[in-house]
Amino acid sequence: MRKFLKDRGGYILHVDGTCEADSPNLFCGLDGLSELVLDTIKISSEKKEKLVPFFRGIKEQYGEPTALVHDMGKGIVNAVEEVFPETPDFICHFHFLRDIGKDLLADEYRAFQKRLQRLKVRPILRRKAKYLEKKVDSARHDIDEILESLQRGHFQTAHSDHIPVITAYALIQWVFDYPNQSNGYGFPFDRVDFDFYERLQQVHGLLKRIMKMSHSDFDRANRPFGQLYKVVGNVVEDKRLNDLAKNLKAKAGVFDKLRCAMRIALPEGKNGINDNGDEMEMKSIEEKVTAFRDWLLENKHRKKTYVNMVAQIDKYWEKLFADPIPVVTPNGVTIIHPQRTNNILERFFRDAKRRGRKKTGMGSLNKMLKAILADTPLVQNLKNDQYMEIILNGCSSLEERFSQIDASLVREEMAEAARSNGKILPAIKKMIRDVEFTAKISTLFRSAEAR
Repeated sequence: MRKFLKDRGGYILHVDGTCEADSPNLFCGLDGLSELVLDTIKISSEKKEKLVPFFRGIKEQYGEPTALVHDMGKGIVNAVEEVFPETPDFICHFHFLRDIGKDLLADEYRAFQKRLQRLKVRPILRRKAKYLEKKVDSARHDIDEILESLQRGHFQTAHSDHIPVITAYALIQWVFDYPNQSNGYGFPFDRVDFDFYERLQQVHGLLKRIMKMSHSDFDRANRPFGQLYKVVGNVVEDKRLNDLAKNLKAKAGVFDKLRCAMRIALPEGKNGINDNGDEMEMKSIEEKVTAFRDWLLENKHRKKTYVNMVAQIDKYWEKLFADPIPVVTPNGVTIIHPQRTNNILERFFRDAKRRGRKKTGMGSLNKMLKAILADTPLVQNLKNDQYMEIILNGCSSLEERFSQIDASLVREEMAEAARSNGKILPAIKKMIRDVEFTAKISTLFRSAEAR
């Protein structure tokens, strides 16, 4: 394996971990060039002292990596600095943006969500939709007319009394369709509750224009519009919510400007965690981020508001922009371009979890992560023909190769895995599930003290 990686120009070590609830953290090291899993470990947390031995093991097995890519976890950063002090080290652009966006937007967004929730517009709109739905069922023949009219841009026939009912119902359903406006990146890239609010604003403006119409056809049966206008108006005219929305929109605009400068997870993007960023020279991206930073500092108000954002950009500046790396191979000098995201591992974990859910039929993978061997992810390497050739070592099949393994070694490894899988002893489990457990412990120690 070491020779195979060296002949390709080395390996770029991507590292990350995954866990669910109280499960162990399944931590993996993966080569970004060959996409082979290099090593895995199950640890209780991503602390430096847990990761240093893991990184040293990879270094001993495969040599010094050409570069490293990871997120900004403190334990990972500190462990990398100790084990690979001279290796080019880069942080994932997607994780960088996600962290900087959360720091910038999270407080305002939570306050905005709480205010929106306090106004109780969602349950009111759901009740309104349920009421209108009964009337819509009896007027389905008018729906086709509305659809055709939407295409033409005007009504072709006399207005039916059902049209305001159907239209009001459709507007409510359109408001509740706000999640489809998101791009699959999650917060802070997607702000679903703010999208919901903006749709309410659009409906309010539309209804306001409709209510001003003096056509008799609308005046006869526009009561559903008036009722919906009142419900939506209570939200979009709320001063506290509007102030929060204004601040949130301004900061989100600045954050989106940085996304555009870094050319990844763009506001119009639809790739979710599959987004590896636009194919663009790193020098050009660096220039755009430099211009963005200068823009923040050129105005006193922006400088004060976004001082923490500038500090975070400065802190990670040297780890953001990876120049092409020339490496020597048996075929001459090759230029390697480190990926600017750690999404290769995000996708790896997502696929592993999907297979786990398909196998177990369970949404939570807590038990699976507790039970599997740490080396289980290495199985995915069997899809790589060159890896198979290496581990078969001249054998014609895996069966033949396995037959050469010392059975006592297998039993020893399995026993060790059973000893260290983190399971709670049955007697302990029975003890802690007693509803009076703590009271009994207290009584036990009081009686012991009395004696």
